[in-house]
Amino acid sequence: MNFRALIVAMAAAASFSGRSQEPWSPQDVAAISSLRLKEAGDLPVDPSNAYEASPEAIALGRTLFHDPRFSANGKVSCASCHVAERQFEDSLPRGQGIGPGKRRTMPVMGAMHSPFLFWDGRKDSLWSQALGPLEDALEHGGNRVGIARIMTTRYRAEYEKIFGPAPALQSLPAAASPTGPAAEREAWAHLTEGSRMQVNRVYANMGKAIAAFERTIAYGESRFDRYADAVASGDKSGQQVFTPQEVQGLRIFLTRGQCITCHNGPMLTDHAFHNTGVPQAATPDRGRYDGIRKLVRDEFNCLGPYSDARPEQCTELLYLAEEDTSQIGSFRTPGLRNVALRPPYMHAGQFTTLEQVIAHYMRAPAAAAGRSELAAHGERRTDKIVIHLASPDIRDLAAFLRTLTGPVSQSR
Repeated sequence: MNFRALIVAMAAAASFSGRSQEPWSPQDVAAISSLRLKEAGDLPVDPSNAYEASPEAIALGRTLFHDPRFSANGKVSCASCHVAERQFEDSLPRGQGIGPGKRRTMPVMGAMHSPFLFWDGRKDSLWSQALGPLEDALEHGGNRVGIARIMTTRYRAEYEKIFGPAPALQSLPAAASPTGPAAEREAWAHLTEGSRMQVNRVYANMGKAIAAFERTIAYGESRFDRYADAVASGDKSGQQVFTPQEVQGLRIFLTRGQCITCHNGPMLTDHAFHNTGVPQAATPDRGRYDGIRKLVRDEFNCLGPYSDARPEQCTELLYLAEEDTSQIGSFRTPGLRNVALRPPYMHAGQFTTLEQVIAHYMRAPAAAAGRSELAAHGERRTDKIVIHLASPDIRDLAAFLRTLTGPVSQSR
């Protein structure tokens, strides 16, 4: 379904004021039905992780996810920022690990459906994504050799049951990493190629175990899903699960608000990257533009030596344009499921309420880096039209977004 063309046409034809009581058209029903969680189907398979369905890997990954010993201060684990009681986020504008981060923590739920991870898409698998924070100076602050040594000593039996014999790393330096401080980088450079590959293999397998666990964390159906089922089946009584205000908010979501242009599919995201002119700090974050460069050079990407995929299975990575200047200032479209429970919003927590987010899209300010995709007032665009919403419309749309809240579950 070409949502961009569809919404431009529908929004242009829609009234810019008042509340519609018209029944849903067949086109509306198709769009609403496509947003149901059940449309996601079975969990996607990651060919780069041969262990993602292993019960032993899931169990080990769950333990590693909560183990702070891999951090420099022994206090930070994956669960420190991905807090189960807070939608597997931390409710902070920017993540807080060893030090303050630069971007908002993203949720774990639904991540397996996205071909690229992080706000800038610098990782292309759940397991590779799990590795980045471990060495990041502001997150876990660990070093690769130290992490691998903990893995092969504290968890040797569990590791070998899944991945086979673990290498002996006791003779290696206590701290060595290709991304750490100068002393760690120098120690890493002095390791033999064989030793570096052994460490990297353990490191990659650790990520694959964590990813196996994260893959079990999922969204449950929301009140919207029940309403969408009723719409799809023509069940008028079942549609009473929505208030008139929420119905109107959904109508705005589909038309004048133009939300479904990017927030579509069962995760309510197109899994793409967009520049929408979100306010930035004095030094603008170039987002996806820099993320592509990091991904292409990442030894832990789908085409790398530690991936279990065949090259032809890495289609997303194979066709990336590394010097795509249109991606400057673009960030990944976040999914909207449970969005009401996850303020603040945007890549650095720039807005505290849903209403503020909606107001931003109406203002359509110029981008601090790159060019905003939003149609600004007075600008003539063929692919976008200016978003015009009155105060009641904003309240209606926010009310609909709150219907997307559902439980979070773990399948194993």
